Amino acid sequence: MSTTATSGRGGRSTRAPHLRYVIYIAATAALGGFLFGYDSSVINGAVEGIRGRFDVSSGTLGTVVAIALLGAALGAVVAGRLADRLGRIRVMRIAAALFMVSAIGSMLPFTVWDLAFWRTLGGVAIGMASVIAPAYIAEVSPAEYRGRLASFQQAAIVLGIALSQLVNWGLVTLADGDQRGDLLGLEAWQVMLGVESVPALVYGLMTFGIPESPRYLVARGRTELARRVLADVEGPGTDLDARITEIHDRIHSERRSNWRDLVGGRAGLLPIVYVGIGLSVFQQLVGINVIFYYSNSLWQSVGIDPDASFFYSFTTSIINIVGTVIAMLLVDRIGRKALLLIGSVGMTLTLGLTAWAFSFTQGTGEDIRLPDAQGTAALVGAHGFVLFFALSWGVVVWVLLGEMFPNRLRAAALGVAASAQWIANWAISQSFPTLSEWNLSGAYVMYTVFALLSIPFLLAFVPETKGKSLEEMG
Repeated sequence: MSTTATSGRGGRSTRAPHLRYVIYIAATAALGGFLFGYDSSVINGAVEGIRGRFDVSSGTLGTVVAIALLGAALGAVVAGRLADRLGRIRVMRIAAALFMVSAIGSMLPFTVWDLAFWRTLGGVAIGMASVIAPAYIAEVSPAEYRGRLASFQQAAIVLGIALSQLVNWGLVTLADGDQRGDLLGLEAWQVMLGVESVPALVYGLMTFGIPESPRYLVARGRTELARRVLADVEGPGTDLDARITEIHDRIHSERRSNWRDLVGGRAGLLPIVYVGIGLSVFQQLVGINVIFYYSNSLWQSVGIDPDASFFYSFTTSIINIVGTVIAMLLVDRIGRKALLLIGSVGMTLTLGLTAWAFSFTQGTGEDIRLPDAQGTAALVGAHGFVLFFALSWGVVVWVLLGEMFPNRLRAAALGVAASAQWIANWAISQSFPTLSEWNLSGAYVMYTVFALLSIPFLLAFVPETKGKSLEEMG
């Protein structure tokens, strides 16, 4: 396959329009990642409004917030099989429809329990988007651009998180700082949850302008259409017959990995599988999603007014973007393990600072507050924690999970690790409202301990995969 630019009429390069088309279809697919990030974090702005509207306990509130993660686990499980049966584009449209229905249902709930149902439905869409977007991008991207185009997914997720916080901040400002303030005939938190229907509609419509994956088309015997798609995405100079044959042979030679491939050793599973589970679990046990799901409530619980709390939620999401860009720039330069160690040390220090600051909380009820010095320390600690997480564990864990497993068990091992991650995320998200009500500083001490424990785990068990081919992994 040629990887050099060719010339069309008049000697003009055809690389530019060809590349623009590939970028467009990858960006369209990555809108699923954008909605993944948006849906995951938009609930942050609605937590206190839901608590007040339905007068629910901290435990019930945690269930409503975290239940989307159980839906995400289900969506991730079914997405692959659906994509093989229906096609990648149809699964994107199903996810877009679920995002839109979930947003409208969440905006207009009758009880806290039907709100939980709509949140679960949105979670299913999150799980589907987390699987289908990167798979589709990998299958339509030319080899020389695949790594950079694959990064669109993570970039879209953090942009979705940031935009959800910006929209929430704007809406609560319009409602005079009250999450239950009147806005468009509804309470402000309802509008926050309903706004997601707009990007969901855009995503669904844009899928009508991108091609089906050539891998799926070949698997279904639609080789002529696959040929046309390959000509469009890989450009002139491509030996289309050879590419069709290559895809066909690869599909028919692959064996789907299964649970039995993961069994071995005295502990039940292969040691490398436990390492993958450990990476996934530590990524969540440091409490990162407390920031993305509960930061408005967190800051208000220590006396910061609602307007400022929404602003700080937005600034942490910007820090998240900055950290993600840093990780993308450094992961191939200094290595996966070194970047994770930097992140673990930084998270331990910043989480410890935040826990110390929260221990100075004074007053009760409406009069609760932090002294100025400790309030500043808490803000610095929380922002620093997000930065260190984003430049390390937020990106690098997914890179490692894609590289560290032997080819014969990669798919099954990734499924186990991803499931462990969703479950750990659910446990942290479910427990935080109750933990913070018991002792906010104590909750952050717990997250600090997990960050500290991740350091010996990395040093003892995690392999460095920088510069190694996938075949060298076993």
